[in-house]
Parts: sequence; C-alpha cells; structure tokens
Amino acid sequence: MYKSLLRPLLFQFDPENVHYLTTGALRASLKLPYAQGISKSMFNVQDPRLERELFGLKFPNPVGLAAGFDKDAMLVDEMGDIGFGFVEIGTLTPKPQPGNEKPRLFRLPQDQAIINRMGFNNKGVDAAVERLRKRKSKVIVGGNIGKNKVTPNEEALKDYIYCFKALYDVVDYFVVNVSSPNTPDLRALQDKEPLKRLLLAVQEQNSKMPKPKPLLLKIAPDLNMAQLNDIIEIAVEAKLSGIIATNTTVSRKGLVTPEQRVTEMGMGGLSGKPLRQHATQIIRHLRTFLPPEIHIIGVGGIMTADDAVEKLQAGADLVQLYTGFIYEGPALITKINKKLLSR
Repeated sequence: MYKSLLRPLLFQFDPENVHYLTTGALRASLKLPYAQGISKSMFNVQDPRLERELFGLKFPNPVGLAAGFDKDAMLVDEMGDIGFGFVEIGTLTPKPQPGNEKPRLFRLPQDQAIINRMGFNNKGVDAAVERLRKRKSKVIVGGNIGKNKVTPNEEALKDYIYCFKALYDVVDYFVVNVSSPNTPDLRALQDKEPLKRLLLAVQEQNSKMPKPKPLLLKIAPDLNMAQLNDIIEIAVEAKLSGIIATNTTVSRKGLVTPEQRVTEMGMGGLSGKPLRQHATQIIRHLRTFLPPEIHIIGVGGIMTADDAVEKLQAGADLVQLYTGFIYEGPALITKINKKLLSR
C-alpha cells in the first residue's frame, strides 16, 4: 500500500515537510487503541534466528534505523513498533542549531536516491535526553554525536565529550560522526592525527564511566585506500567496538537524473541506490583487515532484501536503513528479516 498509494502522493510535496508530516502522523496513529499491536503484527518478525549479540548487546534482529531520520529522538518507540531491531538517533550537538538553509533535502526518484545538506539540524542533546528518559520501549538506541557548526575543529573534542556525558545514561552505544559532508571542515577530523586524538579522548572519558559503552565510528565512503587503512589502524588503537560504513557521498558519478537537475540541487551528501556497490566494497575491505572483535554496521544503498544480504555477506554484522526506508516503507524491514530466515 505504501509504494502504490502513499509514496506517489507524498512524493508530490517538499521532502522535508513530508518527513515531519508523516512522522507526526505515525506518532499520533500509534497512540490509537490497538494500533501498536496491529503494527507489530504487520511488521515485526520475531525469531531467535534473527538475534545478534554484539559488544554486549542483544539485538532482536539485525535491521536498524540509521542516524539522520530521527535526529531528536522523537520516534524511538514508534520505530521499534514497526520492526526495527535498533534505532540510532542524531546526529546530536551540544547546542540546538537550525542547520543549513532550506531547501536542503532533495529526491532523485530515477536513481532511488536522496541528496541532503541538512547540517546537523537538531534541538540539542539535552532536549533529546529528556525525551529518551520518557521512552517506553526497550529497543536498543545508539547515540550519534557531533559538533556544533560554530565550534572550530580545534575545540571539537569538548562538543563530543559534552554529548557523550549527556547521553551516557539513556543510550546503549555511541557513534562518533566526523563524516557528514554538510558541516564545514567536519571531514577534516577524519585525518589520521585529529581522528586518533578525538577517539582516544572520547574512549578515555568512556573508561571513567561506571560501565563503558560500546564506541563506534561512522566513516565517509569518499576515503581513499590509504585513509581507509589509517581508519583501521586507529580503530584498533582506540579499541573501538565497531565501524559504521558508510555515510553519504559527495560523488555524483553514474546518476540517471539529468545533470542540470542535479546541479540545481547543489551541494550535499548523496544516499540511496547509487551508493550500494561502493559501500559494500568498503565493508569487504574493512572486514578483511579488522580484527573480529571490531564489528561492522553496513549502511548505504540498501533498497531491497538482497541488498541487505549483500552487506552481511561482505562482512557486516548489522545493517541500517535510511533512504531505502523512505522509498520502500516499513515493509522493507519485514522483507529483509524474512529473507534472512529463508536462508
């Protein structure tokens, strides 16, 4: 019903407005009598064979919601109700910020892709913490953390530490995001020395807590091989629990959408089907050279159940959806889990 009726209607309107409209409707509808039970019966696939145990956490299934969709932790319970095995919120920053100027979100239906330059728009980490304290479900939650746009890279660490401390009691794992292309100079923090200093410092803070939480790093798909190998070296040195591969790309290679239309959309990160193959190649390289105790979450271009299987076969332990969820709806979660059970 989503693909045949709802999506054609929704795709007639501004993508960002539609996002807030549909998420608001989802929250309201799941408060209706019996709605939660109906949703779970339609989309949740519960089977012990789907369970995954990684870095001390037990995931009911390997399909998660990627960061960026629920930036402010408004939909954690609802995303669990429609079948996600875990939900990653954020990217969150210490202070609220509006993000980049609108329009900043664009669909490329011919490519099954999205371009966004949102710019870490969020209401601030403290507001998200208050919402998470009130959540009712037990779905696993990851906290994706970043820095404010006005914070220079030399002072970025304080932003990451602030977010880490604020979220510590209300999330199950952390993700350090230095790979968004939409915050000026953020990707410079992926360079070897700045990244090493940042991760070691966050990990040091983590070690001081009563029970250290899993710490992961989200990387860009635009790294060259030398940079990727540096990431592997740093991940081992910093004793990361995992790597999320990958974020959006600044590349526009191979798109079907007319070049003039793409140019009109402007800068931003591209996600969706065009990213699938390259993200999988990065996962395969990481799995070849990372020690087994450092896990991989695969994200990028998962539009079908077969795409998810491809990521898992390449070496991912879990997968995340964003653009595929927008194009295919919650049925994609069900299809992936059923596909895994059929294997």
